[in-house]
Amino acid sequence: MNEFELIHRLTPALATNSTVVTGAGDDCAVLDLGLPEQLILFKTDAVVEGIHFTRETPPEKIGRKALARCLSDIAAMAGTPTAALVTLGLPQDFEVDRVTGIYAGLNALAARFQVAVAGGETTSNPERLLISVALLGTVARGRQVLRRGALVGDAIFVTGELGGSIAGKHLDFEPRLAEAQWLAEHFPIHAMIDLSDGLAGDLRHILRASQAGAELLARAIPVSRAAKLQARAESSAKPPLLAALGDGEDFELLFAVGSGRAVALLDAWKAKFPKLRLTCIGRITAEPGLKLRDKTGLHSLETDGYIHFA
Repeated sequence: MNEFELIHRLTPALATNSTVVTGAGDDCAVLDLGLPEQLILFKTDAVVEGIHFTRETPPEKIGRKALARCLSDIAAMAGTPTAALVTLGLPQDFEVDRVTGIYAGLNALAARFQVAVAGGETTSNPERLLISVALLGTVARGRQVLRRGALVGDAIFVTGELGGSIAGKHLDFEPRLAEAQWLAEHFPIHAMIDLSDGLAGDLRHILRASQAGAELLARAIPVSRAAKLQARAESSAKPPLLAALGDGEDFELLFAVGSGRAVALLDAWKAKFPKLRLTCIGRITAEPGLKLRDKTGLHSLETDGYIHFA
């Protein structure tokens, strides 16, 4: 049983109450606590030694990544982060300087985005380091963007470049908070997700939630220089396009917007964010499934993203 099969097994029986607007199955939970203008976003995520970083990873980058992953999920809902709790699971032989460095990296990023680190928990965890962050955020009522909502004919956009994140981006990525907030304020974004598990896998989350399909244009997908260099340097490396489709931890925004707004969006984006690439890579279709159009024709896309326990 892989990660998503397990989630599907567990989530139908989760306890709930009247505060839950959106529960399991999106980037963040959305809660209504009675605030007149805002909804609450609630997210938790974990990084584990040997999975998300190595023993040799600089501790400041570990701490930064632990918080940045949650910030990216808040961005996917077009929200604003507010406060975090941090749980540390430490092996018995932990190094104090390493833990201090982790908190230095986490705190520096928190300060940049005006996030309060309001406490947490410390416990023992045999053999390897684990960091779990629970993050609260806010979003204006009616402004939250969910995975569901993509409409047939929508244009599919992605920020930045994709693939090859293992070369360093997975530790240094920039959560797209400002970009997502600007998008939600200026354009009717129908669905959005952050790319943590790969373009193909995360787009499928939007398609399932929206009960739709998609067609991607191979030549339009923005492949990163890192993915291209890796393919040249290692004979066993994925072809660059497959890396862009399947590599995890790009943490870019993937979203759907009405095709009639696509040109205006691209023009406005270039003026607002001239240093960050925005690319239209395909469209939402009525026919279920994910397909890729290349120079040989239209094909079903079997590539998936990163899946735990696969």
